[in-house]
Amino acid sequence: MKKIMLIVLGLSMACNSAQKTVVEQPVDTLKKKADSKVYATTITEEELKEHLYTYASDDFEGRETGQPGQKKAVAYLKEHYEAMGIKAAKADGNYFQEVPLEYNKVPQGAITVNGKTFPLGEDVLGFSEAVGSYDNLVYVGFGIEDGDYSDYEGIDTEGKVLLIKAGEPKNADGTYVISGTQEKSIWSNMSEAIGKRTELAVKKGAAGILYFDDGNFPRFKQYFDYSKTNNTGRMQLAAEVSDNFVILLNKIAAQAVFPGITNDDQPKVLQTPVSLSIKSEDNKISSENVAAVIKGRTKPDEYVVISSHLDHIGVTAAGEINNGADDDGSGTVALLEIAEAFKKAQKEGNGPERSIVFLHVTGEEKGLLGSKYYTDHDPIYPLANTVANLNIDMIGRVDPKRNGDRNYIYLIGSDKLSTELHELSEDVNKKYMNIELDYTYNDENDPNRFYYRSDHYNFAKNNIPIIFYFNGTHEDYHKPGDTPDKINYDLLKNRAQLVFHTAWEVANKDTKIVVDKASK
Repeated sequence: MKKIMLIVLGLSMACNSAQKTVVEQPVDTLKKKADSKVYATTITEEELKEHLYTYASDDFEGRETGQPGQKKAVAYLKEHYEAMGIKAAKADGNYFQEVPLEYNKVPQGAITVNGKTFPLGEDVLGFSEAVGSYDNLVYVGFGIEDGDYSDYEGIDTEGKVLLIKAGEPKNADGTYVISGTQEKSIWSNMSEAIGKRTELAVKKGAAGILYFDDGNFPRFKQYFDYSKTNNTGRMQLAAEVSDNFVILLNKIAAQAVFPGITNDDQPKVLQTPVSLSIKSEDNKISSENVAAVIKGRTKPDEYVVISSHLDHIGVTAAGEINNGADDDGSGTVALLEIAEAFKKAQKEGNGPERSIVFLHVTGEEKGLLGSKYYTDHDPIYPLANTVANLNIDMIGRVDPKRNGDRNYIYLIGSDKLSTELHELSEDVNKKYMNIELDYTYNDENDPNRFYYRSDHYNFAKNNIPIIFYFNGTHEDYHKPGDTPDKINYDLLKNRAQLVFHTAWEVANKDTKIVVDKASK
């Protein structure tokens, strides 16, 4: 899971699924409503364990995005899909979807406002290069344009540096202007706010942004400090790299640029000289998603995507390997076993009506990059034809903070876009598994914001119904202690079987899952 902020193994390592003999039945024996329980039993503790002790071993070096360990991981996945006879999703037969990335080392430097210098890392933060001198900054208040409301009306922003503050406008009665109610809009969503404002500012011709968000500045600083201490940086999709920059300001720096920023919402030109001297070292990174598919029998052009992320956080500065057995080795091996179950059904003439896409994404730990590339830049299959996404991220452990039955799973997002998917999920669980479905982290006000922190979110923002399966964090989250011996393989099996049964029902429904709620 994303934190806020070898090459091929020998054939002797092939999974048990590659060694099983399954007799393929003639087409005329197809059974319209086969029992998914028959195939769910192929998902076993033994096979999950065998996979994970390899996939989360020291040989894979923590599966850091773009590093040798990640290359070993994708080779392992490809080998097993080939062994199972499950075809590559891409038309050219390549299991790998190349995801071009750029890596920015933590920048160094400072900004100078009215002759006062603010070194990077205290009152100002930046994650990319920004160099230049600007005399006429443009303050655009909240930097919002939505419906009839615009902070850009009558303001020339072409080639200018914009000063923007977090939040959104209110009416005199205390309601929010954008929503017209007491409810905040997406412009107040921390996970979306900067991105939406930046995208809009770039469309308006801005050279860069000075962004004031005093409430969330400590979170960004924590990430900046961590990156600096560990000599890491920011990774982003190469397709989204631009010369535009965003510099984050706390209240001290923001008031140096514009003393009235906290109370004045009105856009205006500021006669404040600002000089930027922030340098960064940038490198190209090559990484891959792995995608395989079982084509549907009667609705092959409708797709159910089951996803997990294949990467982890690599090796610590002290040389300790972060094996990532739970995060997200557990989801990865569960996806392999789910694929095996669907393949067995297909061989016996009971393949899914809709196509099933098995999508292992890279760069989740770097900002959901692999899934974002798939949804926003290069969908292998049209998003308009994607019925649902079931995302698996950490399903092998028990949350120590949780009270209750250990045979549980946190479900997040099942009701956000589709009432039907949520009800189907509940019914499937009652029929087949009787796992306790815990919706603690599904709360809109959950401070952990898990809904925005794994790969399902890139599908959800495109109005594709999702379910996120998650066991919660634990003392070994993003630490070297996340090892295969600490996985509860009985729970991993149960949770993987739940995902399989749910995918089976979604794939074999007579009608597509109905989207009856708009994404926020």
